[in-house]
Amino acid sequence: MKKLLSLVLVLVLVTSALVGCAPKEEPATPEPTPPAEQPATPEPTPEPEPASKIAKLGLGQNISIAKSRDMGTDANGNAVLAQAQVDVTMAAVGFDADGKVASVFIDVAQTRVAYDADMKVTSDKAAEAKTKKDLGADYGMLRASGIQKEWFEQIEALEEWMIGKTVAEITGLKVKEVDASHLNVPDVPELTSSVTITVESYLAAVEEAWNNAVDAEAETVGLGVETHINKSRDAGTDANGNPVTAQAQVDTYMAATAFDKDGKVVATIIDNAQVRVPFDAEGKVSSDKTVPGKTKAELGADYGMLRASGIQKEWFEQIAALEEWMVGKTITEINNLKVKEVDASHQNVPDVPELTSSVTITVEGYLAVVTEAYEVAR
Repeated sequence: MKKLLSLVLVLVLVTSALVGCAPKEEPATPEPTPPAEQPATPEPTPEPEPASKIAKLGLGQNISIAKSRDMGTDANGNAVLAQAQVDVTMAAVGFDADGKVASVFIDVAQTRVAYDADMKVTSDKAAEAKTKKDLGADYGMLRASGIQKEWFEQIEALEEWMIGKTVAEITGLKVKEVDASHLNVPDVPELTSSVTITVESYLAAVEEAWNNAVDAEAETVGLGVETHINKSRDAGTDANGNPVTAQAQVDTYMAATAFDKDGKVVATIIDNAQVRVPFDAEGKVSSDKTVPGKTKAELGADYGMLRASGIQKEWFEQIAALEEWMVGKTITEINNLKVKEVDASHQNVPDVPELTSSVTITVEGYLAVVTEAYEVAR
């Protein structure tokens, strides 16, 4: 019996030992959880190109010879000499996409041609006439200004007032009559202390610029002006001994030009006010001083170049071809245009294949005013 108990005890001990020596089961290593898939980083959306400041370009002008003077005597019986006066008011305007003024440049070529008692020109015919802006303080308005501002300062204030306004708002400016020479002086608080000049011709030029505007996605706009009186004529006799009466001739070249951010021409509008003021044998103006003058572009086919044109193109057609040639070019490229002399009156005629069949006019004045437009552009 004791042996049996001993045997059972031994079996129990052996079994316990075997159990104790059995290797412990390692827990299963969990499969790693895959990281959550990150959404793809979107490509950055490119910033839209900013819209051009200017969407349209216009050139407006008006011409008057109303202040031209006959030879005679004044109210006190003093002798008065004849004098032609040609006033060409110009506005180069850039309009934004909403039709509001984004850039405006107004100037006046107030050009006088003086005569002596024999109706000979006494003004310097070789000198280039200056505009009111060119004259600056030398224009001489300060001494007569109740607000102590020169013409160029007053016109700059008017230009600034126009920015951001539509043409309807501009032409709707409230005005007042001050005297017979100042019938339309601004009468709004923003301008009463800065503009005392009469403004009707300036508003009209801006309105015409809008009416004639062309598309031009551009950053700046400038106005170039050049005026000459060298073709003015004395009274006397011609080569055949026939009597000739005096005639003033004022040629005002103008260009409204729009430029992109790289300074290249986006669009340009070029014109020429060729204004003649004829006098009779007594030194009195013989044309109607109340009739507004017309530019070459306004005259169109009536300018009368066709009959003398070797390429059968009118002035307005030739200048349109020159304007188109300028688009996309820098001022340097424009001034490097190859030209040729045809005769004494045509010393700078284009001599490049793109223009030889479309432009036979001399172009130096037109290149000069586009260059000036670039220099003053804003």
